[in-house]
Amino acid sequence: MTKQLTRLFTVLGAATLLFSACASQKGTTVTAGGLRKAATGSWSLNSITYEGLPSDAKISSVFSNIPPDCLKGSRWVLPSNSKGSYTVNSSATGCAPGTQNIVWSTINQGGSIMLQFKEVMTGEKAKNVLDGYRVELAQADGSSMVWRAPVTHDGKTAYIVYSFSRQ
Repeated sequence: MTKQLTRLFTVLGAATLLFSACASQKGTTVTAGGLRKAATGSWSLNSITYEGLPSDAKISSVFSNIPPDCLKGSRWVLPSNSKGSYTVNSSATGCAPGTQNIVWSTINQGGSIMLQFKEVMTGEKAKNVLDGYRVELAQADGSSMVWRAPVTHDGKTAYIVYSFSRQ
């Protein structure tokens, strides 16, 4: 009788684990807070690619009129207190190396998780900065992060895709 009860509890325990694992995967919803936590940390921008743009299309600048190639290799610090920075390292022609302070957050916008940030100058309060940037936080985990920024080209939406690795 004891062996049968032990076997029964073992089978019930395994079944419970299996059902709870399936239920938790099925009900998992990505939230702005969850992706924010995953995005928190230091990142290196590895590449910038384009989705939906013809190969001859040219994006001349992003964010604060920075040529996209200047951002490659930049370091982004996104701490949990929201007061971060990004550092442009490239000294190529047209690039201005330096660090820019930012205030960042995440929001749910129409079912997409967006990362938004404002550039804040020394002595300036973030609440007084009216302009900022918003990109889709398409993916963030322990080792990589991907942003998708919509742009309009010939009346259609295309995307600039920023791929990061955790430092």
